[in-house]
Amino acid sequence: MTPPPFPGIVPGLRSERRALVTPDKATTHAGGSGVLMAIWMILEMELAAQESTQPFLPDDHTTVGYEICVKHRRPTPVGEWFTVATELVEIDGPRLLFRVEARNAREVIGDGTLRRTIVRLGHLD
Repeated sequence: MTPPPFPGIVPGLRSERRALVTPDKATTHAGGSGVLMAIWMILEMELAAQESTQPFLPDDHTTVGYEICVKHRRPTPVGEWFTVATELVEIDGPRLLFRVEARNAREVIGDGTLRRTIVRLGHLD
């Protein structure tokens, strides 16, 4: 592993986001009023990971995701809130590995890992 390229982006860096399951974030193909789609849970995980690092990056840098390994374990109905939490667990130069978890009021609804890399805006190659 190489050292982090930006001070403050270190293992243990954490972030959380809270979101409401709205009808536009739900699937109804299994019946009922709908439950949270996995894609929306994953989006909240990605946003939380990105938000944790952004304050430590220059204005012309950001992070982009390149690998998602997440299990959507349990349903969360429309009208309920869920929280995602991220923790930066590994840094390899610009490459970052996050542990992620989503919970509703009762249980873990999803977990796994995300990989993001630090890039300069407009230079994604």
